[in-house]
Amino acid sequence: MEQTVGRTVREIALENPSSIRVFEALGIDYCCGGKRPLHDACLRANVDLGRVIELLGQAERDANAPVAGEWAEKPLRELIAHIVDKHHGYVRRETPRVSALLTRIVAKHGPAHPQIAQIEGLFLAIAQEMSTHLLKEEQVLFPYIERMERSAQAHDKVPAAFFGSVQRPISNMVADHDDAGALLAQIRKLSNEFTVPAGTCPSFVALYSGLEEFERDLHHHVHLENNILFPRAIELERDAERVS
Repeated sequence: MEQTVGRTVREIALENPSSIRVFEALGIDYCCGGKRPLHDACLRANVDLGRVIELLGQAERDANAPVAGEWAEKPLRELIAHIVDKHHGYVRRETPRVSALLTRIVAKHGPAHPQIAQIEGLFLAIAQEMSTHLLKEEQVLFPYIERMERSAQAHDKVPAAFFGSVQRPISNMVADHDDAGALLAQIRKLSNEFTVPAGTCPSFVALYSGLEEFERDLHHHVHLENNILFPRAIELERDAERVS
């Protein structure tokens, strides 16, 4: 137990992917705030540390827990393809759907529930930021990481990039992740933890369910990039510099 308590949330999520379900259920940030020790993360989320340790142990034994640790060893090109197909695709599919729901519900329930207009503004900001973010990754950062990996496998010199070190665009992407996470945290607070107000229509239920799922997918998305893809890309660049 002592060893787990002293580890960061990121380390636990990487070594025991089943822990992600526990962290999500308890509101513990394992992606943007993943560098915090588990004890500090529990204090921040106002959850009992002993209970978290118990749930983490149970999750590790649960055969139905999500699998993400496999990506720590697979080729970066496969991880990138997975991120683009599953998570970028999800953002592009869900953004217009959730935006349309928000427009409908603001029109119908806005006067009685003014927080919905605020949520709409926050979600539109996320949608705009994520649209640009995905293009930067797909057109600039990800192709360069794939080129670095191919060069390393062929024992060739890593190609020069106009942005210099790969750490520069990565730091920009991490900042975008932090911004999106902060906006979604505001949405969660305004929606009272996605609690549907009494007496509202089924569209309200669909909206809050969609927003909560959007947040969950973003957490998985950010985890794969911040905690696996980006550190491996930085290490790949460092290895190439040591060889050259």
